[in-house]
Amino acid sequence: MGQAKKEPLSIEKLAANLATYAIDRDDLKMLIQAVPEESNLNITTVEYELQILKILSVGWGISFYMPGGENKTKLTQLFWQHIREISKNISNITETTTGQSIDYFLILKERLDIYVKNMQKNPNGTTDPSLLMGPAFADACGCPDNAVAILTGTKMFALSLGGIKEYLNAVEIE
Repeated sequence: MGQAKKEPLSIEKLAANLATYAIDRDDLKMLIQAVPEESNLNITTVEYELQILKILSVGWGISFYMPGGENKTKLTQLFWQHIREISKNISNITETTTGQSIDYFLILKERLDIYVKNMQKNPNGTTDPSLLMGPAFADACGCPDNAVAILTGTKMFALSLGGIKEYLNAVEIE
């Protein structure tokens, strides 16, 4: 079997595609549907936190799987600019519909800090970050010992990273 030709993309288009993937809800919906009713999880909270985790996971995926250099720096900056713009839109829509002012990008930054702290603690010395993200996700959902929440967060992190790795391997920056 021969290797398929890599799709050439500009760094700007790649960043836009990754931002679109970060907010895509298809895998999120699949994970929500898999949550058993008897898990006693607040599905609204789980869904909200899954979206945040996915966005952050895509950002980490760029860091993990993009080769170092100028393209990585530029891609990271452009990706987060897209996320900032999307966050601004989410904040505006939320304020318009609920009357409450929020800063969604600030929420993302706060969650990022929480996840990073959890990864730095790493009491068991694990080298697989997905094993740390599930418990941190369950904490963010307000149910730190819930096995379903831990598994759901672990799956979202692993799916997102896997998707980013696969996509970055399939494209070539022009």
